[in-house]
This record gives sequence, structure tokens and C-alpha cells, in this order.
Amino acid sequence: MDKVKKYKTIARKVVEYIASISPSDENVETQLIADDQNGHYLVYSVGWENMYREYGAFVHIDVRPDGKVMLQHDGTDLRVALMLFEEGIPKKDIVLAFQAPHRRELLPEFAMA
Repeated sequence: MDKVKKYKTIARKVVEYIASISPSDENVETQLIADDQNGHYLVYSVGWENMYREYGAFVHIDVRPDGKVMLQHDGTDLRVALMLFEEGIPKKDIVLAFQAPHRRELLPEFAMA
């Protein structure tokens, strides 16, 4: 299996797990959005809670054609970057894209871009 295909499989597994532990209720639905062809993986929250709109991704991972895994957003306390690493993606291929480029320099074990 080539690297990009492997990374997409891992990204899908991670977001499926996160979605499975984030159950929907009568007010807010957890949605898993997985686009294997283009390498986009999101876990969304949609609904209304206490008269406030709940809408947005709380996890967003992109797998680029060059093999970099862009962690666009981690709105959890699960440490998604480490989950990706533990599933087999080397830190040198994981970009903490939710951090500004100058902040990524503080974590040199992860990729810059």
C-alpha cells in the first residue's frame, strides 16, 4: 500500500473512532465526513443546545497528495496528532496546521508544512 493510501486509511480510522465516542443526542448530531478520494476527514457537530447554534468541525484532517497529513483542527482533548502517530504516521509527516508556522518551530519533531 502506498504511503498516501495508508495515511488516508489511518485518518479515516481515527475520525471514525472519535465520531463513535461522540454520540449524537436529541439536540446535537455528530456527523462524520470522510472523502477518501480527496483526503478530507472531519467530525462535525450540528444542532441546537440551550438556544445556541452548534455547528462546526471539532476534528479536521487532510491527507495531501505529497504525503503530508495536515491536522487542520483538533477541538478535542484526545491529542489527535499523537493518535495519528500511534496508528503509524511518522511525526515528520504530520503538520500541526492549526498552529501558526512560527509556532510549529517550537515542536520540531512534527513537520513544518
